[in-house]
Order: sequence, then structure tokens, then C-alpha cells
Amino acid sequence: MAAKLPKGGVILAFIAVAALVPQFTNNQYYLSVGYQTEMLICLALGLNIVVGYAGLLDLGFAAFFAIGAYTTAVLSVNHHWSIIATIVPGVLIAVVCAVIIGLPTLRLRSDYLAVVTLGFGEIIQTIANNMSMTGGPTGIYGIPTLTISHIVIQTPVAFYYVLLVLLLLFVLISLRVRHSRIGRAWLCIREDEDAAQAMGIKIHRYKLYAYMGGAVMGSLTGSLYAPALSAISPPSFGFSESLLILMALAIGGMGSVSGAILGGMIVVILPEAFRQFAQTRLLVFGLVLIIVMMTRPRGLLPENAFRGFRWPFRRRVAPLDGAVIPMVATASSPSASSEEDDR
Repeated sequence: MAAKLPKGGVILAFIAVAALVPQFTNNQYYLSVGYQTEMLICLALGLNIVVGYAGLLDLGFAAFFAIGAYTTAVLSVNHHWSIIATIVPGVLIAVVCAVIIGLPTLRLRSDYLAVVTLGFGEIIQTIANNMSMTGGPTGIYGIPTLTISHIVIQTPVAFYYVLLVLLLLFVLISLRVRHSRIGRAWLCIREDEDAAQAMGIKIHRYKLYAYMGGAVMGSLTGSLYAPALSAISPPSFGFSESLLILMALAIGGMGSVSGAILGGMIVVILPEAFRQFAQTRLLVFGLVLIIVMMTRPRGLLPENAFRGFRWPFRRRVAPLDGAVIPMVATASSPSASSEEDDR
């Protein structure tokens, strides 16, 4: 019987390797692509709470990304707040917007919910495009650098590590929530809302929790996106950005933390690798997506993708009857019940 890979083992190994990347290259372009990849992965992990865990199709997730970025930009440029001080107002505004939009609309399902969230995303982009406070179509420039205590974060290497810490935080939250009581309620709602309601789960309340959780993650990422680029504009937060985040989840695997990481890497790095081919690179990228969706409809790393991974030289414990069983693969472990999620 194959042993299950420890929870988060592969993910933490990936993050450990990613932490060493700046030690092997000083190329500013590679480092900028690196922190843009981390940024998209953070957004994908936030959307994974909404789409992957709770099963809510959200096509306007970039709206929360925009709320965090514009709150930080407006308060830091117009009112001279520090970047750290602007994070909390950005999160609060995102949560309030999530509640205002979520309370009346999360009773909808499937395509209807997708249309409403798409409209919300377009409304936020339109507001940013037409208000003088947000700089209109030209956006906001001259956003100050991020300062943590006496440490000034202004180089690509520094932002790379800051976003890596944020990525690690989101990964730990996602893994922890996935196996919590609220996470199991989300998975039950995702599989069958009627059955979940019959079991006594407050489906509308838990849907709102998922929407609020995704809003917090999106806003936090946006608050760090603004000082990283020092300028923001409305085109960065349109439907194409929401679609890109959803694409990362679809490629990697809905509901999978490792899938969100892999999907974010593919969506950012693959087009950059073919940049020398100009517009042809988009055609190649599209063909790759089609092939992946046809051959791996559940994504490249779906939930429990590492189930059955056999560690070499794993210690085994012999029970009283003389049979040999893996030391960690027991039917009573909390992860054993997660097989239901793959069906």
C-alpha cells in the first residue's frame, strides 16, 4: 500500500527552492517575472477559496485586487500614509464590498452568479477609470516604496522575498482551512448544495465566508502590487486579469493548493518564455491550454494528486499478525476522508 505524501511537503519544498532563486541570478528581468508570478499565485490562492473550495464561479475577482491596490495608492500618494498603514483600510473596504455584493447574489447559482460577479468587476474598473481621485484612465503614479520598520523595500529582490512571504502565508492558510470545519462545509456545498442544506449547513452564510476570505487575499495582494510597480492604471484590473487568474486555477487544478501554484507559474512564465516570437507566442500558449484541458480536464495537479506517492526507504511497522503496513497510511487519518472530494 502506497504511503501518502505529507501534507504540504511538496509545496514547502517548492517555496524553499524559490527562496534560493535570487542567489543564482542578478538579472532584474528574471526577478521581476519572479515576483509577478508570485503575485498571480497569491491571487489564484485567493480565488481558490471561492471557486475551488466553495464551488462559486467568480469572474470578477480582479475587483478585490483593484480595491486593495487603489486604496493603497490613493492613501499613500494623496494623503501620505505609509504603505503598511494602508493595508488595513484596503482589506476593510474589500470585505464590506464582498458583503454588499455577496448577501443578495450568493443565493444564485452557476451562470447567474458568474454574470453578477462579472458585472461587479466591470463596475469597479469603471469607477477607477472615471473618478478623478483614482487618476482616471492614466491611473496613479509615484506610489512610495514599501517600508517595514527601518527596512526600505524597493529592489526586485526585496519585493521577491516580500511576496514570497505573502505566498507562504496564503499557502499555510489554505492548507489549514482546507481541513477545518469551515473547509469541510465548503467542500460539501461545492459537491451538492441541496445535500449540504439538508445536513444543516448554513450554505448562504458559508458562501459569504468564502467570498469574504477571497476578498481579503485579493486586497492584500493588491496592496503590495501598487508599491511593487510604483504605478497602477485601470487596464490592470479588467476582465482579462480575472480570466487569467481563473485560467491558472483551471490549468493547475480546482481546489488544489499545489495546482494553484503550478497554474500561476505556467500562466506567467510560459508566455514570457516565448516572448521572442511576438504575437505567435499567444497562439502557442492557447494551443498548450487546449491540449491541457483535453488531456487533463481536472488540471495538472488536482486535489490529492500525490496520493499513492511511495517514499523510498520508508520505515514500516509490523502489526501483531505479522503483516507489513506503511507507518503513516492509515484509514483513520483525517486525509482518508478526502477521497470523497475526487469523486
